[in-house]
Order: sequence, then structure tokens, then C-alpha cells
Amino acid sequence: MPYHLALLGEVKRQVPPTFPSVLGEALPYHWFVYAEMAATSWVTGIEPVMLVYRLSTLPMMAALVVLVAAVGRRVGGSWVAGVAAVGVTYFLFGPVLQDGVVFTTRSMFTAWASPTQTFGALLFAPVVLLLVSGVRGRGWVVLVLLVAVLAGAKATFLPVLLAGAVLVAGVRWVVERRLPGRWLGVAGLALGGLVVAQAVVFGRGTQGMEVAPFATVRVLWGVVTGVAQGESAVLPAEAGTGAGAVWVFGGLAAVQLFCFACVWGGVAGLGWRRMAEPDVLLLVGMGGAGVGAVLVLGHPAGSQLYFLESVRPYLSVAAVCGVVVAGRAWAGEGRLAARVVGAAVALGAGVAVVVAGGQKVLRGSVRIEADLGGLMWVVGPYLVVAAFVVLVVVTVLGATTVVRRRPVGPAQVVLVVVGVMAGYGVPASAVEVVRHVVPDEGRRERVVPRGGREAARWLREHSGAGDVVATDLHCRPVIAPGCDSRHYWVAGFSERRVLVEGWAYAESTLSRAREYGGSYLSVPFADAARLAANDAVFAAPTRENVQRLAGEYGVRWLFTRVNPRLDGYAVLRFRNRAFSVYELPAG
Repeated sequence: MPYHLALLGEVKRQVPPTFPSVLGEALPYHWFVYAEMAATSWVTGIEPVMLVYRLSTLPMMAALVVLVAAVGRRVGGSWVAGVAAVGVTYFLFGPVLQDGVVFTTRSMFTAWASPTQTFGALLFAPVVLLLVSGVRGRGWVVLVLLVAVLAGAKATFLPVLLAGAVLVAGVRWVVERRLPGRWLGVAGLALGGLVVAQAVVFGRGTQGMEVAPFATVRVLWGVVTGVAQGESAVLPAEAGTGAGAVWVFGGLAAVQLFCFACVWGGVAGLGWRRMAEPDVLLLVGMGGAGVGAVLVLGHPAGSQLYFLESVRPYLSVAAVCGVVVAGRAWAGEGRLAARVVGAAVALGAGVAVVVAGGQKVLRGSVRIEADLGGLMWVVGPYLVVAAFVVLVVVTVLGATTVVRRRPVGPAQVVLVVVGVMAGYGVPASAVEVVRHVVPDEGRRERVVPRGGREAARWLREHSGAGDVVATDLHCRPVIAPGCDSRHYWVAGFSERRVLVEGWAYAESTLSRAREYGGSYLSVPFADAARLAANDAVFAAPTRENVQRLAGEYGVRWLFTRVNPRLDGYAVLRFRNRAFSVYELPAG
């Protein structure tokens, strides 16, 4: 949260902004949400901290829920479908059959952790609503404006829109034997927005995003086995270096896709005729792009997962529509259909609980090694539940055939399979929702130490907007090896640029993560000379190094803990029990 507060303070000072906690560092980042918050702060006088921590996100979340329901209603044909799409979007997750082994299906509960994602999702939903409603006339003007803002709101939305529009254009061209001008126009608009964003907003930077197949499951494998991320492809000799890695990561990727199917398996019920319709095809194309990005791209901070989060509502709408289409095969037998699907969901949930419980007992006496045997420990529970799908389908459909006295069709099979697989995710979904809704006081972390906010606020009120601050606070107070440089609260609460505070999210850090094993938290500051000059003033101040900081780097203020060694070299302007603020003499 202090990171977002620091960016908001930066946008209030200057546009285009720079990285506020590393003086002079470029900011190739989607920063438009901070411009919106800055404008709100100017107009209303509301403190930025109140907007970031409380007010701005709430109306965005509420509006997004309504928009997702509207898309679901438009594509699914009823408000029931819209409400169901909201339910799947926010409350259904993939199965978790082992503690600590989570094949992510990405939660939407990142509203405060990533206001850029929330803002982008809010803008993208009306784009999708316009397209599935058949954009025409003045709607194109609105569409162009929304795409223009999306270009700087969040980098994940225009690529998936481009993929969806290209798929629709290609399929409609094959079906209709003529160029679909509207969808080619949408694809061109998305491509143009991407080009402008890359050239203007992101400065041709990548923020560490790269093509890295299996990066998501590599990280999971490293967590499970305790192997460092940069070494996670190294397997014992008996596994075969190259082939072993393919088996491990290919197997994990297959489980990842199975977990996706547990949430969005309803897409299989659409059938070719419904799938070929432009509105559904757009949703499926965007969803496929999001899933593909998770499997093919990698980022030091796992930001490739935002592609999946960006399409989660639209995969959910497509899945609900598939269930609606498959449900029509039970025409006239609605009660029987409800009982069968309900039984399938309940049975799937029960099986997931039993398998997870058994795995918990076994896991206590087993250490998962980074080999093919370890892979079987991870994949095994999912093989069990996948096999159980077949057993359940045969049993339930056999019983249904006896009751109905006639064979069941493919659509009815799809409904039962979707019900069982969704049931697998119900226990984990309940845990996930409770974890996000009910606060865990024992896990709350104090990011800003006592007295820190008071000192930073004093600095904001007594310094100029263009003043530069130096601090020796660089690392978060967490128990971990090395320095967790996600330290931004000095810049955030003072709303001033800092010579060097935290550098974890800087382009100069993320672009070098591969050199340090893939973890951006292990990357040292890019300018060692600047960091040494900065820290020397606090550790062993002299007239020369203080003057160098002021003259060479333009530093006006020093923000530190109680440090009497600075008293002879700078003017103490503020002190509380924990922090001090010094002003460097002019000249």
C-alpha cells in the first residue's frame, strides 16, 4: 500500500511521473489510476492515504460487480446468468488438495493490493459490454476513449482484447467467407493502443516481463521442494536433465489446466454453434489468451498472473453460458437436472475433502524431493480426483438413465462432469473467501513503524514539493535473508522524492532479476556508488559526504531513526521517539 501512496504523491507533483523512491529512475508503469486519485484529492481535499487505503477502491469494486453481471445477462440471456457469472468470478476457485501446494486460478480479491488492476478491470468491463452488445454509431467514440485510457491503466487488458478480436475475426471470416470489418477494426484499435502504450507510457520497457514457458509452475515447484527459483529446472541425473524437466513442468502444467477446468469447465457445454457466435467467441478468445499468458510468460514478481485475473470474469461468463446451453438438454426435467447436478457438486466436494485429508496425513512424514518421485507426490492427488470423475460420471449417468428410461446425451454428461469438477473446488473456495473476508489479526504486518507516519507527515508539511529526501531506510522489517527492498512508506507519507529508499519494483531491478536467480528481492541496488554515498552520511557523517549529498544529488532533507551523529552536520528540525528529520544547510 505505501508503494501506491508514493506513486499517487508523485503524480500530484509531476506528469509524466518518475519512480518516487529512487531519484531519477524512469517509471514505465501503468499509472493512470494514480492520476485519477490525484484529481480526486485536488477536487475534494481528501487525503491521498484515505483514497488509497479506503475510498477509491470501494466504488470501483461495486461498479465492476454490476458490469460483470450486465455482461453475463447480455451473453447468457438472463439476470440469473449474470448473477451466476458474478458468483463464479468472485467465489469459485480451483481445488487445493495439499497444504502449501496451490495451482492458482487467481482471485479477484486483489482490489487494494493492486489498484491498477481494479481500475483497469473497471474500464475494460464496459469495453466488453459494448462489444457483446454490438457496438455501433457513437458507441465507437466511447470505445476509442476507453481503449485510450486502458493503454495507461493496466498493461494486461489490451493484449487479451487483441487476441479475442483476432480470434473472432478469423472464425467469422471462415464461417461467412468475408472479412469481418467490425472485428478487424476492434483488433486494429487494440493494437494501436498497445503500440502507443509501449512507446509513450512504458517507454519500451518490459518491467521484467518475458517469454518464459512454465514460469508459474517453476515457482510452485521451487516452493514445494525448497529448490531456489533459479535452480528449479535442475533435476537429479536419473531423471534426465532435459527430459526430466519436461516431465516435471509438463505434468505440473497439466494439473494447472485441470484446476482451470474445475472453475471454467462449463465452457465445454457451449457447443460449436454457440461457440462460433461473436460475443461468446470474444470471451473464449480473451480467456484463452489469459490462460496462455500464465503458461508462457514469466515475471520476477509473478505479474503474468494478472493476465488470468483480467479475463477471469469473462471466462466465468462463458462457463455459465455453457452450463445454460447444456441445461437445455434437460428440458422439461428441471427438477431432476437440479438434483443430479447438485449431487455431483456435493460428491465432488466430499471427495476433495477426503483426498486432501488423506494427503495431509501422508505429507507429514514425507519430504518432497525435486525429482520425478516428488512430482508424483504433487500430481498424485489430482490424478485420483481426475479418475474419480470418470467413476462418478458412469455411476450417476447410469442411475439417471434408469430413472429416465432412456440414454442421456453429451450435454447431460457435460453437466455432470462440470458439477463434479466444480465441487472439487468448493472446499478451497470456502477457505479462500473466509480468508479474505475475515481478518487474521495474527498475520497482520505493521509496515509503517510507530512514529514513522507522524515524522513523514511533518516533512510533507514543512518541505517544498520539489525537495529531495535522503534516508537510510531501505529494507522492510521482515525475517528473511538479505534485504526486502519493498520499502516505500517514506516517499508515500511524505509525498516527496527520495534519493534511494526501496528499489524492488524499479525497472533497473526487475530487468536484472534473471541474473540473480529470478527473485527480484535478491537484486542489489543498480547504482552502488549512489547507495554508498547515501548510507555513508547516516553511518559516518562528515562535512564532505554531507556536502556531496547536497551538491551532487540535490538532497535537502535527511529522514532517519534517532541518530545523534548527524547533529553536528545538519539542522535537526523534527524528532519523536523513533524518527528524526534533519535539514541540510543551504550552500
